[in-house]
Amino acid sequence: MRRFVRPTLICAAVELEAQALAHALELPALSSLAVPAFGAGGVRVAVIGLRAGLLSTRWAALLTGLADPLVISAGVCGGLDPGLAPGDLVLPESVLGPAGELANVTPSDHRAAAALAPSAPTGRLITTREVIATPEAKAALFARTGAVAADMESSVILAAAAAAGLPSLVVRAVSDAAHDTLPPELIRLVTPEGRLRVAGAVALIAHPAVVPRAIELHRATRRALRKVAELLAALTTGRNRA
Repeated sequence: MRRFVRPTLICAAVELEAQALAHALELPALSSLAVPAFGAGGVRVAVIGLRAGLLSTRWAALLTGLADPLVISAGVCGGLDPGLAPGDLVLPESVLGPAGELANVTPSDHRAAAALAPSAPTGRLITTREVIATPEAKAALFARTGAVAADMESSVILAAAAAAGLPSLVVRAVSDAAHDTLPPELIRLVTPEGRLRVAGAVALIAHPAVVPRAIELHRATRRALRKVAELLAALTTGRNRA
């Protein structure tokens, strides 16, 4: 069992992300909370759904027993900067929300994370309401906002942390690069609650041309989550990355 040095709540959008991060951090499933989560030693990983749709109803339960935890938005993101490749870490200093609101992560925690991953780009991440699925849409968003990457949850997570007076951080890694296209069949595989649609996965059989892209994206996502997990392990245990 790892020894953790600081109370931390890690919020992930989908079950795949949460399970991968919990496994890497050696966190068992928690049966003591009223909501699904993994945790041990003051560190928790929880599923908050796409667009953080479950965060408000699970927030109070997830904080139970944690003393002033660091709240981390963790998981994958879509690259907007053409210089980013699948698997690259992104550590934004600020997040632009869907309505144009700007939120900053906690500077001291950002410095600690950046010191462990000095090659990771910082700058700005943008949270959108929908998946940015085409190279054209990604290029337009990059040109308009200057954000290096996009997700659908971080601005909501940072807002919840700020309202509770808690420090926050974003640790993401790229699953799809700026030049990549996400077919609609793949986007529909995940439910709003962050679960895999079994029927959707079976439906891929009817679209054989999409299968190679699905395999490629799965591998890129696993690689991205490994990078995120490595950094989270270093942050929560106080140890340098290997």
